[in-house]
Amino acid sequence: MSFEPRIIAFLCNWCSYGAADMAGTSRVQYPSNVRIIRFMCSGRIDPNFVVEAFLRGADGVMMTGCHIGDCHYIDGNYKTVHRYEFLSHYLDVLGIGSERLKLAWCSAAEGNKFASEVKEFTDLIRGLGPSPMRGDDDE
Repeated sequence: MSFEPRIIAFLCNWCSYGAADMAGTSRVQYPSNVRIIRFMCSGRIDPNFVVEAFLRGADGVMMTGCHIGDCHYIDGNYKTVHRYEFLSHYLDVLGIGSERLKLAWCSAAEGNKFASEVKEFTDLIRGLGPSPMRGDDDE
């Protein structure tokens, strides 16, 4: 049996969720093992949500939002950058690994880019194997 990663993707409503929708309506293929959670702004993604995703068995987590300078809430994605930097260090300290967290910017018109980011991240996580936080019964 081959390992299929569980990936949680936190998407901003205005841009990256639109990109995921664009990918779907354009029939652009990307791995189906990603589970999307929509936020109004990537700046609202609390670091606790990311840690909780790993504690509940996620092998990788994506944080996505509007391109820098294009946030509908002015500076939400700048907050996301700071949280990503904090989380990257924290995940290394926890032994999960910063490579299991991805930050990506996609506008609503970039369905192909969103699909590409998901494919690339899925391949990376597949190569890393299951998260060290994933329990034996989760396999």
